[in-house]
Amino acid sequence: MTSLFRRWWIVGALVAALVLGGCVGQQEASSPTAADTASAPTDTTSAEVVTPEEPASEAIAALPTLDGMATVELVVNGSPIVLEVDGVNAPVTAGNFVDLVNRGVYDGTVFHRVIREPDPFVVQGGDPVSTDPNVPLQQLGRGSFIDPDTNQPRYIPLEIKPEDAEEPIYSQTLRTAGVTSPPLLPHTRGVLAMARSQLPDSASAQFYITLADLPFLDGDYAVFGTVQEGMDVVDSIQQGDRLESATVTAGLDNLSTAAAAATSTAAQ
Repeated sequence: MTSLFRRWWIVGALVAALVLGGCVGQQEASSPTAADTASAPTDTTSAEVVTPEEPASEAIAALPTLDGMATVELVVNGSPIVLEVDGVNAPVTAGNFVDLVNRGVYDGTVFHRVIREPDPFVVQGGDPVSTDPNVPLQQLGRGSFIDPDTNQPRYIPLEIKPEDAEEPIYSQTLRTAGVTSPPLLPHTRGVLAMARSQLPDSASAQFYITLADLPFLDGDYAVFGTVQEGMDVVDSIQQGDRLESATVTAGLDNLSTAAAAATSTAAQ
């Protein structure tokens, strides 16, 4: 009984840290904090959250989307990690990630949170601020992608597709949406997902890769890809390791952006 209570206490602490320690919504970047030893994939943005005024459909239309699959190669400590990015079932989350990779946003960023004790959990990175070597590790996990076109942080809505649905649910966890079926993309070992704060629509750039099956995160965080090759490299990542480069190696033609759509419309 004591062992069971301890296990659930640990799970609760991880989820709480995931929400409280992660990026606090729409202001800077979104991703789990770095120095915690019991925190889940979340962001630690400290600025006040600004709720978008435009309807969800209009906000989504202004974001990059991935209309299909893509392949991304990360290089960490000289070794490749090959990711399959799923724009079929998570088009907005996948589109945001592929767009940021293509922009070079992740090159030189740090894995600021790595949790393996008491049980394997996640490696988290992607904070754009972490490219600056003068920023202490303990201050990372608060940054967001700043869109150069608007000079404002870019946030994406929480996007989770239930197993029996044709379209994803946006801006709500499955629980708050009243959905009882599991997500189509669950938190199994080696999946790629977006970190966020307690606010559903607070993800920006920070991502995490799971080190174990984590079913207690299902329906609360957006999974959008899997590690296809190089899970041994992921397992070897230490806190403070840099992501040397991130490259879209296939599927870039599946990426659609608002800027590209505007150009196409003007040309017609």
